[in-house]
Parts: sequence; C-alpha cells; structure tokens
Amino acid sequence: MPGCAEMMNTEDIRNVRQQYDRHMRAKAAILAACAVLVLLIAVFSICVGAADLSLTDVLHVFVADAHTRAQSGYDTTVKIVWMLRMPRVIMGVLAGAGLALCGVVMQGITRNPLVSPYTVGISNAAAFGVAVVVLFSSKLPLSGILSGQAMRTVGAFVMAALCAMGVYGVSATRKMNVTTLVLMGTALSYLFSALSNTMQYLANEQELSTIVNWTFGNLQKATWGQIAVVAGLFFVVFLVSMLYARSLNAMAGSSEDVPRALGINVAAVRLIVGFLTILLSAIIISFVGVIGFVGIVAPHIARMIVGSDHRLLIPLSCICGGLLLVVSDTIGRTLFNPVVIPVGIVVAYVGVPVFVHLIICNKKGGMSGA
Repeated sequence: MPGCAEMMNTEDIRNVRQQYDRHMRAKAAILAACAVLVLLIAVFSICVGAADLSLTDVLHVFVADAHTRAQSGYDTTVKIVWMLRMPRVIMGVLAGAGLALCGVVMQGITRNPLVSPYTVGISNAAAFGVAVVVLFSSKLPLSGILSGQAMRTVGAFVMAALCAMGVYGVSATRKMNVTTLVLMGTALSYLFSALSNTMQYLANEQELSTIVNWTFGNLQKATWGQIAVVAGLFFVVFLVSMLYARSLNAMAGSSEDVPRALGINVAAVRLIVGFLTILLSAIIISFVGVIGFVGIVAPHIARMIVGSDHRLLIPLSCICGGLLLVVSDTIGRTLFNPVVIPVGIVVAYVGVPVFVHLIICNKKGGMSGA
C-alpha cells in the first residue's frame, strides 16, 4: 500500500507539472502574439500620416542601396521614414513600455495597484522643472552651453528626480509604510501642480505656449540619441526587474512576513528596483513630456490576461504599454489630419475610463493587491 500511495503521489506531481508547463507555454504564446501585434502596429504607424506611404515603400527604405536612396524622389521617402516617423514610433514603443514597467514594479513594491510615476508626483515635478527653465533659462547654469530643448530636458529630469528622492527618502528615514508613501507622493503631486500653475500664470504668451505644449506629452521631437538613452536604461531596468520577479511575487501579499521568511531583503529590493524605476521614469518624462495613465492601465490590462506572476506580468505590461502609446500616437496623428493631437491627450481619453473602472473595482474589493 505505501508503494501504491507513493506511485499515486508521483503521478499527481507529474500531472500538476504537465499542467503547469502547458499553462506557461500558453502564456508564452500570448506574449509572443502581443509582441508581434506591437510590431505590426508599429509598421502600420510608420506608413500612415500626412504623407501616406505604402508598405512596399517602407520596406524598400530598409533594403535599398545608397544609390537608390540618393534619388531625388526617393530621398524624400527616406527622410520621412528615418528622420520623422521611425524615431517617433520607436520612442513611442520604448516610452510606453518603460512607463508600464515603472508602473508594474512600483505597484509590486508598494502593494498598491493604483501607483504609477504619475500618481507619486514625478510627472508634475517634471512639468514644474520645465516651467522653471522656460521662465528663468537665461539665469540658470549651463544656459549658454545647452540648447533650449536640452535645458528643458535637464530641468524636467532634475525636478522629477528630486521629487522621487523626497518621497522615498522621507519614507525610508521615517520608516513609513507603503500607504503613507503613496499619500506623500500624492501630496507632492498637488504641490508641484500648484507650482507649475503659478509659473504658467507668470509666463508671457510665448512661454505659456511652450510650457503647455510640453505638459501635453509629445513624441514628435524624439531623436535617435534620446532613443539610445531610453533603450539602454530600459534594458537594464527590465533585466533587474525580471531578476527580482520572484521577490515581487512574494512581496505582493498583504504582509511582509512571508518574503522575510523566504529570506528576501524587502528593504533592499524596494531600494534597488525603486531607484531604477524612478530613474527610468524621470528620463522618459523629461524627453517626451507628461504622459499619464500608461503606468496604471497597461499593468492592469496585462494582469487580466496573464495573472499576477511578475515573471509574465512584467514583459506583458511592457508590451501593452508600448502598444497603447503607439496606437494613441497614431490616432492623434491621423484622426484630424493635418492637425496633430498630442499623445498625452489621446492616452487620457483611453486611460480615464479604465482608471475610473479600476477605482470602482477597488471599491468593491476587486483589486486588493498588485
């Protein structure tokens, strides 16, 4: 009898393992399908715009030789693809994926499903940094060295980083819980919003236009240099997040006793992953402006598809974020052509209804954890 029981237990374990393998293969297939969908949407986005290009034209740009590219008629197509649309689309994918990555990791380390770079004040702090640069650029250091665009990027990054360090620094030194951390981020968000509004009130017409246009969020001025910076940092943060995916799974519960019992240094995980996600979000926001809701919406869409296992949730959140931002930018460029609606506005149209739905679900107890 003991032998039969042991055989039954072995058989049960084997069946469970096979079911788990099938489950993981199915989830991996979903990830692959979503990644292919992002690629197809990106190619479509390159094709459409004020000057519509065929798929053949776009593909020919990548395979044509130097002599063909130098031809007068074809040279225009090359410039449209390589200098205008490709940087915009690639930055859209990277920025959306990066903001979604920051959102899902922040939700994991705070155990709060409504946390994102926008809700902890980083976006509003960056907007205030841009407003300060626009109004007082001639009086700031490096004003004679850097261009206006570069100065605005530096101002946005510095203020975003200071806000993040303020939230996490005070929370760490005062040993606040995660709820207090989020509340402090919300308070700073309102503070920087008020400061930014004050700068807008003091600005003249030209300065006000520059500040407001930046706060809308825009991919139009993306450069290959910015893409290289975002891509490199995103790759690093993504790898580190995946290395800590099991720790994030353990930290997702309502108590910190479980991860500590498993030997996980909760404070160290929050410090390392939190710092990297803050750095990534600050860099992205400083390049493309304020884009809200991606960091909240994309992780929850991914969570509905693959569940809460961060080994799957992190990559799918990145895919959903990139897809959401590219689709929104494509709609903004084509819906009222030749008028271009900034991507931050279009994302808000999609994000607000989803965000309200998440709040309602949370009220009913449907979103108790990350």
